[in-house]
Amino acid sequence: MSKNTSTRRQFLQTSASVTAAVATLGPSLYVSAAEKVSSDKLNIGIIGAGGRGGANLNGVKEENIYALCDTNPEVLAKVSATFAGAKTYTDWREVVQDPQIDAVVISTADHHHALCALAAMRAGKHVYCEKPLAATVQEARLMQEVYAQNKGKIATQMGTQIHATENYRRAVELVQSGAVGPVTEAHVWCSRTINPVEPAVLPEEAIPKGFDWNVWLGPAAMRPYNSQYWRGGNLNWNRRWEFGNGVLGDMGSHLIDLPFWALGLHRPTSVVSEGPAADEIACPPWQMVTWEHAARAGNENWAEPTKVIWYHGPEGMRRRSEYLQPLVGDVTKIDDWGIGVAFVGPKGVLVADYGKCVLGPKEKFADFQPPKPFIAPSIGHYNEWIQAAKTGGESLCNFNYSGALIEHNLLGNVAHRAGKKLEWDAANLTVTNSPEANALLTKEYRDGWGV
Repeated sequence: MSKNTSTRRQFLQTSASVTAAVATLGPSLYVSAAEKVSSDKLNIGIIGAGGRGGANLNGVKEENIYALCDTNPEVLAKVSATFAGAKTYTDWREVVQDPQIDAVVISTADHHHALCALAAMRAGKHVYCEKPLAATVQEARLMQEVYAQNKGKIATQMGTQIHATENYRRAVELVQSGAVGPVTEAHVWCSRTINPVEPAVLPEEAIPKGFDWNVWLGPAAMRPYNSQYWRGGNLNWNRRWEFGNGVLGDMGSHLIDLPFWALGLHRPTSVVSEGPAADEIACPPWQMVTWEHAARAGNENWAEPTKVIWYHGPEGMRRRSEYLQPLVGDVTKIDDWGIGVAFVGPKGVLVADYGKCVLGPKEKFADFQPPKPFIAPSIGHYNEWIQAAKTGGESLCNFNYSGALIEHNLLGNVAHRAGKKLEWDAANLTVTNSPEANALLTKEYRDGWGV
């Protein structure tokens, strides 16, 4: 970290603390201090400015957008028209080394997430990163470790915007207050599938003027340019293991977040995946993945050994409904839930998604009264991160929490590709019963693009 960056960050944090301290001294002093803080905005570098990058940029636009980075010159030109004073780059490696930048927002293709975030954290910058945080289990563990080494110095947040919503809070409160009793199974699903990857290698096209194809590929193997590798965003690139981790890697970040939070989950002890035969290039069109978690100390209503079961794709949805519908009765039709989480306990089932919670069977909850809310409202997904950056605090989806979530999820894909149930030694980051599966915890990186 440069001397200038360190001094600037200390000033921002001190100013924010002063604002909070003088709030009790009277309106005139409070307004003066608040105005002082608002003028000392974070210098933010936007890495990936199109697609999700545009939405994330909108979330932090009240800060100082100091730099814009994208491999696509059309995107850079469009966004630069709004933020005319911002510096522009096509290579994120230059952004993370700019000493004037306090924080970065990463919205690249998935295979760059961990590389970019690790470099930024090591450079002493606050990091907001789109989900999933990593492309491999090893990368997810590194994200946790490097954040831990810098905790208190930098603020981090993964792009799980749903974590800040009120409905997730109500679902967590219902689970933790024992609405369905000790939860032994959490079923999680997304109806999305993966379209075929055909052909595996696309024919060469001319590289558009100014498009930084070398940087877009980054750690992936070099190959001739074709726009169909990247055009269409994550629903395109996350079909390929080189660039993404399929439906589980993508939507699991949002949906498995709910049981991870509600049940206080961390490291699983085993994982197995059912689905079509593994493909070397393409992610699976459907999966049913089961993680086993040991009992956890804490509230008696959620300290049981627990299974987390993930489903996606048409076959996954069939299996989900076949199992869950008899448990919930006629309170809801499971086939109507395109995404969701079902917490199963001895008292019944809680089904939730982004906007609603349902308890079943109906007759068991006729007189049920929900607990009084006890999880405070979020100040806003992006505001959590910005406030933490300015005060030295910690956001809810920091890289310790979200890194463990992504590590957990990606183990499901390792099990799919290994084709067997895996026994997991989390302390040593090792599969104990499958040497070949250990090779899938990481990947090869093109020269100059390692972690």
